[in-house]
Amino acid sequence: MRDVQSDPELQDLVRRFVTPDRRYLRLGGSVFRLSPVERSAFVRDLAQAAYDITPAELSVLFEGGWRERKTAAWMVAVAHRSEFRELIGRLLLASDGPYAGAAYCVALAEFGTAADAELLNAYLDHYLSRPELDYDQAIVLGTLLYLDEMLGSEYATRFLVPGGPWDRWLEVRAVAALDPQYCRQTVQQLCAFVDETDAVFASLDCES
Repeated sequence: MRDVQSDPELQDLVRRFVTPDRRYLRLGGSVFRLSPVERSAFVRDLAQAAYDITPAELSVLFEGGWRERKTAAWMVAVAHRSEFRELIGRLLLASDGPYAGAAYCVALAEFGTAADAELLNAYLDHYLSRPELDYDQAIVLGTLLYLDEMLGSEYATRFLVPGGPWDRWLEVRAVAALDPQYCRQTVQQLCAFVDETDAVFASLDCES
């Protein structure tokens, strides 16, 4: 992992793409609390950032901390840069930092293929067998439900059968977990925001 405190290249990318208007904090559920004027401005700024950043610069951000990775994943989602699919899958499975997992899920949901569902499957196979770990199990399962709805598939079914992996994971937890159906709705709303931003991104492409 690259340290933003000692890496001038990463510092420059953070200044340009991560921290403007506290972008890294707004990406996620916070976008739902923006006023219409704020949302419109944020959509334009995010679309422009996703348009301006290069694949090489995104790769550098993915080597940074959670703020950099979270922001990079959102820009990848907006620009539909599916060449980052496998990297995002590896980062999701590694779970070596907080707060970025939902952004990885949004990117995979936006790519929207069976390959993305398989990456979510791999995560759940691993982490639903680890009840002591409270990571991104609920949002990943919600994303898989969303992809099932989009693809007409049933990837999530085996995890949700009575007495199956999800129920077993819940049984030994000390605290309640988010409802996967609630997470599915959240992912759907976040993807709608990405699609809104993508429309602006497409217009930038047409202007060039």
